[in-house]
Amino acid sequence: MEELLGYCGFKCDICPAYEKNQDQNTDRQLISDKWFQYFGFRVAPEILSCAGCKNEGRHLDTDCPVRPCAIDRKLENCAYCESYGCEALKTRINFVESNGINIENIPEDDYKNFIEPYLGSKRLEAIREKK
Repeated sequence: MEELLGYCGFKCDICPAYEKNQDQNTDRQLISDKWFQYFGFRVAPEILSCAGCKNEGRHLDTDCPVRPCAIDRKLENCAYCESYGCEALKTRINFVESNGINIENIPEDDYKNFIEPYLGSKRLEAIREKK
């Protein structure tokens, strides 16, 4: 599958909620439970499917302030923004870090499935370094 990097640096293509990663056997309850365990919020399993923020369709985070801003500014992602590090991005960029998650204690499968997709700051910083 082709990489799909969200505006905030989240990797939609490896997110368990990304619609192309789901089929009838996808355990949406597990996704909901793990998000609650690691991030403190729960999404109802029956609505746990997302088109990815750069695609048209259903988006799980309907309150995201980053997506409409990046679209309006015609940015590939926030790494290319002159206001990089703005308040809108801060609400998403350190998603894992701001939730106080100690990644050293997370089982490898959980890290791969429920943490790695949301390491946006790491990805955006790498892009900015290459510019």
